[in-house]
Amino acid sequence: MSASISIRIDQELYDQAKQDAEIEHRSISGQIEFWAKLGRAAIDNPDLPISFIAESLASMREPREQAQPFIPRSRK
Repeated sequence: MSASISIRIDQELYDQAKQDAEIEHRSISGQIEFWAKLGRAAIDNPDLPISFIAESLASMREPREQAQPFIPRSRK
C-alpha cells in the first residue's frame, strides 16, 4: 500500500493533467505520477527520444499476458 500526500500545483497544470488523465484512462494523480516518471527518465537518459521513453514506461505497465512479442522490422 502506497502512502499519499497532498501537494499544491498550478491550476493550469492540474487542468491539463485532468484532461490527459481522461484520455489515457488514468486518475489525475496517476497522470501526474506518469509525467514525473517520464521527466525523471528523460533527465536520466538525455540521448533517448521522449516518445521512446513514454512508450517504454507505458509498455512496462501492461499486463504480461497482453504483451506482444517483439518482431524485428527485417522479418516483416
